[in-house]
Amino acid sequence: MTSTEDSLQKRLLPRHITFMAMGGVIGTGIFKGSSETINLVGPGVIFSYIFAGLLLLVVMGAIAEMATVYPNRNMKDFIREAFGERVSFIVGWLYCFMWLSVCVIEVIAAGSFLQYWLPGVPLWTLSLASAALIILINMMNVRGYGEMEFWLAGIKIFMIIVFIVLGACILLGILPGQTSPGLSNYTEHGGFFPNGWTAIFSALLIVMFSYGGSELIGLTLTETENAEKILPKVVKSFILRVVFFYTLPILIICGLIPWNQLNETTSPFVQVLSSTGLQGAAHLMNFILVTAVLSAANSGIYGATRMLHSMAKDAEAPRWMGKLSTQGVPVGSLYFCAVLLLIGSLLAFITQEGLFRVLMAVPGFVVMLVWICICLSQIKLRKMYPKKPAFQIWGFPYVPALTALTLGVIAILFMLDVQNRISIVVCLSLAALLTIWSIFKFQKR
Repeated sequence: MTSTEDSLQKRLLPRHITFMAMGGVIGTGIFKGSSETINLVGPGVIFSYIFAGLLLLVVMGAIAEMATVYPNRNMKDFIREAFGERVSFIVGWLYCFMWLSVCVIEVIAAGSFLQYWLPGVPLWTLSLASAALIILINMMNVRGYGEMEFWLAGIKIFMIIVFIVLGACILLGILPGQTSPGLSNYTEHGGFFPNGWTAIFSALLIVMFSYGGSELIGLTLTETENAEKILPKVVKSFILRVVFFYTLPILIICGLIPWNQLNETTSPFVQVLSSTGLQGAAHLMNFILVTAVLSAANSGIYGATRMLHSMAKDAEAPRWMGKLSTQGVPVGSLYFCAVLLLIGSLLAFITQEGLFRVLMAVPGFVVMLVWICICLSQIKLRKMYPKKPAFQIWGFPYVPALTALTLGVIAILFMLDVQNRISIVVCLSLAALLTIWSIFKFQKR
């Protein structure tokens, strides 16, 4: 069942990498979490997404630069090179925990979207079925997985474009039989910043959760030919697409429905289409939502399994997690993730909304820690590069340093928010346990 070769297959194409990262980014954060960010800020929430997009651009640029210098290494390897095995160990396990949390969120969200059609079926049953499907997809070889994720992500990207065009036509009064609200929903109900412009920063944590997954590109490097040449080009186009697919749909949503009338329990995309009377389109959009969150969970399992495989190779995780199937799939780590994902799905039977809120905050916080480590790794490694990078980040060292500082401030504000108290306890407790574990694990080295 397993191969003796411990290296992953280099069979991912540039389009696979881009769409896998897009699949990790465009999920519950935009389709369901956007209603929460809109309620926090109002229409001006688009500036939260733009600001976070600028931070993401620097992080991705740092990954691209290090990839051109250290071929055949991934994101965790960069952190290990810069700060040693203890930091690499802690960040690696936190990152796996983050992705598994994301996967649980996504399969629960998939179950809730499926209840739109199957209201009589328990949430945990639908979530469990979604989790099983994701595990089966991840059993495919990396080329087949890349193709599957390409089409899953492609469907939701295509439908977001359709949503933008349809919504714009309604706003402009072009669509027959629809009354255009014009700009009234942007100017009334408190205006563009009904809760003040400082509310932009209150939504940043959820936005960070939404953008989390972009750094997944940093884990595809070991399964991509000529990654050091391809990655800089992929990063440049990727950032523009991410910001585009977040800001325009939110502008459409806020233009068609007053920001204070959005229901946080239902996707704002479905609410918008239902409010226009296009019920058939609402059903189609719900299908896209299911596809979208399954795609995000699919990317999440990929991220967790590749990180665990990398850690197993470096003796930072049990050796059996590094086992590969004959098709090059890290089955050891996949089985481990499958068990945790199925347990997380069953937790929906006990608590739905409480679990969802706790898990939503955990990835956002961990993402910030990982992004900070990436920026600091790039700053430290620049003077130690064995060769000149083919791509260099802009404004070094000030831009990456300022980005790391900004992310640190956001993380501190997150910790001071009483609503995130449970999530913070979970994250800090896990970090403390990993720190203690690392001290004992590497004390003889």
